[in-house]
Amino acid sequence: HLGNQEISSRIRILSMLGRNTALPHFQSVTSALLQRMQLKITYHSRSHDQQTERVISPQRLTHYRDNWYLDAWCHKRNALRSFALERIVSASPLDHATHEIAETTLNEHFATSYGIFAGKANQIAVLRFTAERARWVADEQWHPQQQGKFLPDGSYELRIPYANETELVMDILKHGAAVEVIAPDALRQTIMENLRRAQKKYLLTRREE
Repeated sequence: HLGNQEISSRIRILSMLGRNTALPHFQSVTSALLQRMQLKITYHSRSHDQQTERVISPQRLTHYRDNWYLDAWCHKRNALRSFALERIVSASPLDHATHEIAETTLNEHFATSYGIFAGKANQIAVLRFTAERARWVADEQWHPQQQGKFLPDGSYELRIPYANETELVMDILKHGAAVEVIAPDALRQTIMENLRRAQKKYLLTRREE
């Protein structure tokens, strides 16, 4: 029989690209979530590099790609939002009951589109992977509502619902030349522009050398 030490030495769990920072407000957030009370938070947004104060009604915690996010009703925006826990600068419980959102509404907002940048899906990304990459992509789940099929030439077509292209663009770019965006045209143009900028950077570096 293997001991615990032997087992742990034979099993590796690699957490890649996770923002493994301390979460000092995790307890405050979970307490408010479970007690169904509102929170006043100070939040530092990465996208705008701005710090704002908000009153939120916590709905649920989501662990996604090794990071924690709080799905909540934002009383400042009067809308549902996801907050990265490591970006919460301060969190103070309020003596006000949570503004409750129906689970069906939460699922429609946070689960119908691709990635953590939620919103009700209103577009379908059509991706075509090379025959070589298809053997891997066909076994992957990018989204619960995805649709995939092999094409006659051995390539693989994947259809993914999305609302915000931010995270989808990052994941498409990881596949490099092994994937082509067929539709929509706006997403295709975004990928092309990213590739042009990358190529320009490499060409500029070579000229400087």
